[in-house]
Amino acid sequence: MKPLLAALFAALFIQTGGKLEIKDVEVGKGPEAKPGDILTMDYTGTLADGKQFDSSVGKKPFQFILGAGQVIVGWDKGMVGMKEGGKRLLTIPSEMGYGKEGVGDTIPPNSTLKFDVKLIKLDRIETKILVEGKGERAKGGDSCELHYLLTDKDGKKIDSSYDRNQTYTVNIGSTQLITGFTAGIIGMKQGEKRKITVPYQFGYGKAGRPPIIQPEATLYFEIEMIKLLPGGAK
Repeated sequence: MKPLLAALFAALFIQTGGKLEIKDVEVGKGPEAKPGDILTMDYTGTLADGKQFDSSVGKKPFQFILGAGQVIVGWDKGMVGMKEGGKRLLTIPSEMGYGKEGVGDTIPPNSTLKFDVKLIKLDRIETKILVEGKGERAKGGDSCELHYLLTDKDGKKIDSSYDRNQTYTVNIGSTQLITGFTAGIIGMKQGEKRKITVPYQFGYGKAGRPPIIQPEATLYFEIEMIKLLPGGAK
């Protein structure tokens, strides 16, 4: 199930397209969240009548990649611009939430949702554009064909799709990839080449994948966006 989340404050009011309502309760500090950032959140979710349907408070915070289609549309749009420590109240119409289907007995069909959210931590993958691309930017729900070269901190090659002369197909938001790779390709354009640096926390973790990838290894990818299909392959 895509993330759920509750209500109560007021402050700065923003309305997007007369649908998604955003109230900043506390602004927070640091860089503003943008697509491709890895956000760690606390949240509480209620229905329009105030009934709580889910909360992360007192549990493990929820982490996702902004703009990767891993959450409901209201979240992907509603978190943009948040800063660490910031708190927001989101009012999300059903078409940006769980729509006509709802979620079982938890969220009725056509429900407006209210989320009280706090951005605990913002992580951003280090990115360097080597060659500019053209056209639309990659986002959740898009399909793309990539070439990549993976090296370690010493520049030693670990893996390369070029060696196999075969592109790697990624459906953003559904293909199972390490977090740092998915975050690193958000925003790429067709024809673009970029280098991303993935710390072990968003790669293969403390354990790594010995003997190929060492424990706590930082990974260095050079990625080329060969073809981008917005909205996925037709």
